[in-house]
Amino acid sequence: MKQLYVTLFPYIIGCCGGIVFNALNIPLPWILGPMIFLITLRSILSKQPKYVQPLLFKNISLSILGISFGLSFNKDTFLTVAPYVVPFLIATIVLISFSIINGVMISKFVKIDRNTSIFASIPGGLTEMVTASESLNANTSLVTIFQTVRLLTVVFFVPFTILHMFEPQQGGTLIDTITNNASFFSFGWYILAGLTGYLFKSFLPASYVIGPLLTTAMLNIIGISLPSFSNIVLVFAQLTIGISFGLMITFKDLKIGGKYCGLYFLTTLLLIGASFGIGYLFTLITDLDTGTAMLSFAPGGLVEMVLTASSIGADPAVVSSLQFIRLLFIISVLPSLLKFGLKKITYERI
Repeated sequence: MKQLYVTLFPYIIGCCGGIVFNALNIPLPWILGPMIFLITLRSILSKQPKYVQPLLFKNISLSILGISFGLSFNKDTFLTVAPYVVPFLIATIVLISFSIINGVMISKFVKIDRNTSIFASIPGGLTEMVTASESLNANTSLVTIFQTVRLLTVVFFVPFTILHMFEPQQGGTLIDTITNNASFFSFGWYILAGLTGYLFKSFLPASYVIGPLLTTAMLNIIGISLPSFSNIVLVFAQLTIGISFGLMITFKDLKIGGKYCGLYFLTTLLLIGASFGIGYLFTLITDLDTGTAMLSFAPGGLVEMVLTASSIGADPAVVSSLQFIRLLFIISVLPSLLKFGLKKITYERI
């Protein structure tokens, strides 16, 4: 019974948070609502059991969202994205360089070593940045805390700002997908999509989103009729992701970083402003609309940015494509470059 309680209780609280945030028309209510309610509850209640979330629930939810994103792809998506890959990567490198400079500057004024500050500032995956920082003897606890501050700032600030800059589409909270008169048995293709994410989990960043996304996109493009998920299924997937965020950290964890959390919060806001600025410049040299371009450059999670794109009527397929390129570069290339560069600098100083 205790195991059942610690598993179901977060979903009960998460549902309450989602309902409240949805009623208040807050962006991404089924992600942000559960996250905030759980963080608040776990911070207020001192004596409570350790709540758990089955990894299977989280992976299935990520796969569902990945499949939904993949259904928005068509043949024109690749023709639209292809010309932007090189300039997008250049702009991404500029933003990463901006983050590194911020990290170095902070380390010069506060009692945080340079390596810790740099890894805390990079807009990459939390797990990947913590792992990479450990190999360079950085303070992994502080990297985890400051990366979480960055994550929470982006997840809240970007959707809220974008939805106030652009007119939300009616009923656009969830990804809009098209049902091609597919039969019930067509859902079997989604088992293949989910298996792709599982099989490539050791090689592909965010594999449980990217794998199903790419598989579904290819099936959709070659003309296989695919069904869409009901809103209830999509709400459950977002609810589960929100709960996973809510179980990740408490206010007590943020206090460990003390006053320095504010510095990384400010640098994250600067990074968001820079990404929006580059996104706007991108619209001047390409035919992408402003919302699509800004969300493509935003230093946030792929899931949150694509859901926001759907909410404002931007192109979720383009956003997911460019965000995937950014994610792939940051996770697969950047840690190695940073480790090589920082080790070389340390060696030369010695």
